[in-house]
Amino acid sequence: MANTWQTTSGARVEDRSGQEDPDRPAAFDDAAIRQARNSAAFWAATGDSRGHEVIRRRSFLAVLGGERAGTRILLQEPDPDAHELAELTELAGRSTGPVDAEDPFSSTDLSHLGLDMRNWQMPVMVRPPGPVPAPAMEVIRAQRTHELRAAERIVIEGFELTRFTPYRPGEMFPAALTEQPGVNVHLAVLDGEMVGAGVTVVHDGFGSHYWVGTPSAHRSRGAGRAVMLGSLAPMANLPVTLTASRLGRPLYESLGFTAVTSSTWWSSQ
Repeated sequence: MANTWQTTSGARVEDRSGQEDPDRPAAFDDAAIRQARNSAAFWAATGDSRGHEVIRRRSFLAVLGGERAGTRILLQEPDPDAHELAELTELAGRSTGPVDAEDPFSSTDLSHLGLDMRNWQMPVMVRPPGPVPAPAMEVIRAQRTHELRAAERIVIEGFELTRFTPYRPGEMFPAALTEQPGVNVHLAVLDGEMVGAGVTVVHDGFGSHYWVGTPSAHRSRGAGRAVMLGSLAPMANLPVTLTASRLGRPLYESLGFTAVTSSTWWSSQ
């Protein structure tokens, strides 16, 4: 039978060997809190670059976007109190767009945020510091306007973000995003064409990945792997976290990531 234990963040971790692993990387401990803090840094940077209101509380961070971007809520602690939950409910209730909430501790019922809230779980994965192989295609940092536009088009199509259609240049990735501390947008380039994109954030000694995607016409060509490798290289000396989709998990495992705990996501869309 597998044993479980709790990290100091409250995340439950399963040990299938029946005993704690003495070789368990230190980066695996507190994965939930690290993912929470990095996600907050990313969404605060995104909100600031878009001109949206960013609200910071002890147990959550919220970004109040408009009708298309919606409201984003990120739990920062596993124990929001009654006043904080009441504020979350009020913020969700006055949102003019969709409401998305992320609970990396999987400890809080957020179904009250809306009548149509659905939820699902995705693994929080961690890669300890270590060497990174070279990607099979060129990977660049998006710094010029046309590169950012290419990146946001790739992400909107790859993640089927219909809320951002019809397309408005600079709405998802404003130019100010790459000026935010620790934030980089990456592009995979194949035969002169931009075929994959992703965002990395370095915050408080940890890195993390967001929006790693490829357009449908370029899938199964290694673009996603290239984006991951090219963006991991500058963070090779850091532990790196991410939250994985079902389809993305095999790729991340092949790159040295290990699923450590589960994050619960809530969405009104």
